[in-house]
Amino acid sequence: MLPSLFISHGSPMLALTPGPAHDFLRDLGHRYRPAAIVVVSAHWATRGLAVSTSAHPETIHDFGGFPRELYECQYPAPGEPELARRLARELNAVPAARGLDHGAWVPLSLLFPEADIPVVSLSLPTTWSSAELVELGEKLAALFRTKEGDENVLVIGSGSLTHNLSEMQEQGTPMPPWVGEFVDWVHEKLTTADREALLAWEQGPHALKNHPTPEHFQPLLVAMGAGGRAQRLHHSIEHGVLAMDVYAFA
Repeated sequence: MLPSLFISHGSPMLALTPGPAHDFLRDLGHRYRPAAIVVVSAHWATRGLAVSTSAHPETIHDFGGFPRELYECQYPAPGEPELARRLARELNAVPAARGLDHGAWVPLSLLFPEADIPVVSLSLPTTWSSAELVELGEKLAALFRTKEGDENVLVIGSGSLTHNLSEMQEQGTPMPPWVGEFVDWVHEKLTTADREALLAWEQGPHALKNHPTPEHFQPLLVAMGAGGRAQRLHHSIEHGVLAMDVYAFA
């Protein structure tokens, strides 16, 4: 049975720039061969829940100021309209024509570079409470892992364990204590299954400095709800303050 994953996608340049997180994600993809992927990205934020029914989702370059090579990147994975319509029915989500934003295609281009696995994007309903986001993950797990069997659908929450872009430093800058204390706190709460603390994650040490806005942390809650016991698969730091942690929930 597949775990659910939380992936810190960092800068869009992750797609092109070798480094610890880039190299780890390239290796990680060899562990899994899902029939389909459902991804919740921090970069498709909506009030209510929406799901992309696109059969051929476009590659969205939703960023600015990067090298030309990044804008030339394409991730032509197919959609899965039938699965999307099912999610719309079961989750009371609004069908939408939506491509793959960089929170989706950047990590997927490293995990599954052949772009041959169908991908369905599920939006991040940022007005929902932490408990509601965990419940969304639980509903996804119930849909895909029934008494009749496991449908081999990989659920991915794509965000960032820390995400304060105004504090970014030169690559190689040491991680400041206010980042490390939050990273360690999240790790402890995840690995001890302290859901009560994680539902109130904004009360963690330096939480609001690490996340001036919540959308990059919230996909972790969906992934947590969709899986079981947490295991940190990867930890590294980019630009001093972007924790590139990856967690599996199995």
